[in-house]
Amino acid sequence: MEVAKILHMNGGIGDSSYAKNSLLQQKVILMTKSITDEAISALYNNIFPREIIRIADLGCSSGPNTFLTITELIKTIDKERKKKGHKSLEFLIFLNDLPSNDFNRIFRSLSTFYEEDLRKYNMGRDELFVAGVAGSFYTRLFPSNSLHFIHSSYSLHWLSQVPDGIENNKGNIYLTSTSPPNVVKGYYEQYERDFVTFLTYRSKELVKNGRMVLTMLGRKNKDRYSKGCSYEWELLAMTLNFFIAQGSIDEKKVNSFNIPLYNPSPKEVMYIVEKEGSFTIDILKTSKIHRNSCDDEKYNMILMTMYSLRPKKIYLDSKYEDQTNITKNE
Repeated sequence: MEVAKILHMNGGIGDSSYAKNSLLQQKVILMTKSITDEAISALYNNIFPREIIRIADLGCSSGPNTFLTITELIKTIDKERKKKGHKSLEFLIFLNDLPSNDFNRIFRSLSTFYEEDLRKYNMGRDELFVAGVAGSFYTRLFPSNSLHFIHSSYSLHWLSQVPDGIENNKGNIYLTSTSPPNVVKGYYEQYERDFVTFLTYRSKELVKNGRMVLTMLGRKNKDRYSKGCSYEWELLAMTLNFFIAQGSIDEKKVNSFNIPLYNPSPKEVMYIVEKEGSFTIDILKTSKIHRNSCDDEKYNMILMTMYSLRPKKIYLDSKYEDQTNITKNE
């Protein structure tokens, strides 16, 4: 399955659109705001004086969350600028997502964004410039040494493709306790390849002393069958299997369908970052987030937010002090 050609959030502003059904993702952006604020403030202080800051939001989708991210970043820099009595800056914001993303909706909304949101900061169209960049973030997207800050929220758990060789994951559409060992291995290895690729390209695109904040869905331990990761996919698989039993869906088609997604653990993330070698994790923070439909703790999703930079220093949440010994098998 060519994920980059077909995967996208529902466009438009209808009842089934991403714009109307992304409150959880909005909550994630606001939950991780303190880390993003710290990173963008550190960036500003390290690169001043500078007349323009170039920022990329990878996996921007469309709807209010797209502009929420931009607004929060600008607000933090503007606060830092005023505190130090510096002159105004220009911003160049790159909004990236897959080619099938609803970029038309984004740009139709820009005039409202300029007129309402930017007015709060006494900014005009001649101070903030927005460009769309269509393409997978598992490919090269920007020129070398062109970006000061990279942000990605609720996107990096999506894979570039369904792992190869998992046709025997019958009855499932993702990782579950009944998935064969080769399926588990295939999912992890695809994630590792993708994340290494992502880090390698971003290291070329960031300027020296640039900053990158990444937030993704994950799990808190080595259990790759975590219910918090697979709950909704198990429900969908049960529904599909019901329709197979009713004769409404072809069993072969369902057995060939798997979700291109992986929820890593903190140990796996740290191992891959160390293996790739371009970045060091300054902060790795984990947070629980409740689903509206399920408050049971075992079904809670885990968010991981990484604030990466050079030089090398690693600070961990105290609850994950055992993560210094990282092995690929975990």
